Amino acid sequence: MADLFDKAPDAIPDTAPRPLADRLRPRKLSDVIGQDQVLGPEAPLGVMLASGSLSSLVFWGPPGVGKTTIARLLADETDLHFVQISAIFTGVPELRKVFEEARHRRGNGQGTLLFVDEIHRFNKAQQDGFLPHMEDGTILLVGATTENPSFELNAALLSRAQVLVLDRLGLADLERLAQRAEHELGIELPLDGLAREGLLEMADGDGRALLNLIEQVAAWKVDGKLDTGALTSRLMKRAAKYDKSGDEHYNLISALHKSVRGSDPDAALYWLARMLAGGEDPRYLARRITRMAIEDIGLADPQAQTVCLHAWEIYERLGSPEGELALGQAVAYLALAPKSNAGYAAYKAALREARKTGSEPPPKHILNAPTKLMKEQGYGDGYAYDHDAEDGFSGQNYFPDGMKRPVLYQPVERGFERELKKRLDYFAKLRARRGD
Repeated sequence: MADLFDKAPDAIPDTAPRPLADRLRPRKLSDVIGQDQVLGPEAPLGVMLASGSLSSLVFWGPPGVGKTTIARLLADETDLHFVQISAIFTGVPELRKVFEEARHRRGNGQGTLLFVDEIHRFNKAQQDGFLPHMEDGTILLVGATTENPSFELNAALLSRAQVLVLDRLGLADLERLAQRAEHELGIELPLDGLAREGLLEMADGDGRALLNLIEQVAAWKVDGKLDTGALTSRLMKRAAKYDKSGDEHYNLISALHKSVRGSDPDAALYWLARMLAGGEDPRYLARRITRMAIEDIGLADPQAQTVCLHAWEIYERLGSPEGELALGQAVAYLALAPKSNAGYAAYKAALREARKTGSEPPPKHILNAPTKLMKEQGYGDGYAYDHDAEDGFSGQNYFPDGMKRPVLYQPVERGFERELKKRLDYFAKLRARRGD
């Protein structure tokens, strides 16, 4: 098992065919494209290597940005034995063997850098199993994950490792990688300027995906340069990275919600389209859009909730893709609607008051008295029927006796809430005039 884990690409015979991504694997850290925020002289890894003190690490980032490569090169830089495992294929017996062999190496004076790909796939007990070997120096752990470590990794493990964020590669980084690939292959890609840019965009920030695409393009026998249309007809666009249960799900719904709140219909429609293109359930989006109408628009535009509910109903009747247009129109409406969270804030304030006052009963004058005993106890005594009062407003107290009257709902001077504020102020004046 250890032979399988320890085998490096260099151990493969030179005569064996190797994918372009493997042939272009950097041989020193300075060859790594992108990730200056981690590898630069003043960046975390640069400082660690300069000081000769490398700690356990967790690389968090999307696929194809160099997590495995950087881990391997760190082992080379620090003269540590490199061992690579994947949490997907490794069980407890294999882990025990890895730790045993690392302990044996340590006894012979050599440390071990254990690279664990998809480390978030290990359960809590398995993650806890790394701790004693990290603490006594048997291994230096470098984990890699595409998921947010805060949610997926144990606090105990995170407290012993530094999390470093690796970013998706930008177009400039991908162009450098494409040029390096052309040099390795000894050819120039048969693409015009726009088609070349389109190829980079197809990679979606993934360097390994780009090299795989380049390898396909380089094998074509064509005359002249292909334009964007010819390129896209020959290559299938790579699906956007989107995990409906992972970070991308929560990141994109947050982007959609905040774009609506920020009154930007173009951005809101873009994030809606990103989620739909990624395979998100439109019913989930319909529910979240309706929530936005309640939370961020509220009574500033009561019609917003109706628009969302109608869009939801239209989707249920039409299905995809036609029904998704109704969701898009609802999103545009919400983004342009007047915004207010006064109702939302009032409800949360009411919850705080309710928790604080506990089981305080309503005042007796607003309680019904269906029995003689209840009448004798004063239930309903002194209740003023508002329809009989001047202006249809009695101004009575409806809070528990002895409770200081709170101010919960504070409408804003936007949209329909402007009118509600006028009504609220009017009733407040009447209440003050009648001595409440």
